[in-house]
Amino acid sequence: MPSDAANTPPFYKRVLLKLSGEALMGEQQYGVDPNVAARIAVDVREIQGLGVETAIVIGGGNIFRGLAASAKGMDRATADYMGMLATVINGLALQDALEQAGVLTRVVTAIEMRAVAEPFIRRRAIRHLEKGRVVIFAAGTGNPYFTTDTAAALRAMEIKADVILKGTKVDGIYTADPMLDKTATKYQSISYLQVLERQLRVMDATAISLCMDNALPIVVFDMRAAGSIRKVIMGEPVGTTVGA
Repeated sequence: MPSDAANTPPFYKRVLLKLSGEALMGEQQYGVDPNVAARIAVDVREIQGLGVETAIVIGGGNIFRGLAASAKGMDRATADYMGMLATVINGLALQDALEQAGVLTRVVTAIEMRAVAEPFIRRRAIRHLEKGRVVIFAAGTGNPYFTTDTAAALRAMEIKADVILKGTKVDGIYTADPMLDKTATKYQSISYLQVLERQLRVMDATAISLCMDNALPIVVFDMRAAGSIRKVIMGEPVGTTVGA
């Protein structure tokens, strides 16, 4: 029986992992905790070892949040571009952690900055994945007014990913915020339309609509639980699946 389990192929072959910038903070109030980045790198190395092709989209909220700055009077486009640059800082930090863990990695940006990262070219990004490299997509879509959630949905479709893995601080989607409402119950699965109608804020409405139009499933799970990415990859009932 253990040998059968060991030989079980991954449920997903090519995945896009969506991380918030806050995922890199750990217990800090700001910035990047190298220990957290190293732990994420180990989890990613584990699924790479299974032959899974992995792309990552990371947010920048641990450094700068464009929407919050806009609400305080800053020009929205300027604030969003600053947020995109924050995602590049996070991408470079995660690249360093992955390479220290022995994983070949490329940072690819939607805004050209050739001294630190490659510009986004879809076919080249796919080739990196095919060669076993982790690809980190930074700078969102390269456009203001779009979130990194939308960037994740867009890039996942462009590279023909099988699923978006949304790593969060909770173990799935609940009827209400489980941190605030102790009576909140967890969904094992839920439809795109239900997420939109119930305003569950899994990802923003644009991202959910993109996934719905292209039948791209989303799995929301607790990123902090050790080995959780591997469990999702192997098709274990972890977190909440958003689908048709």
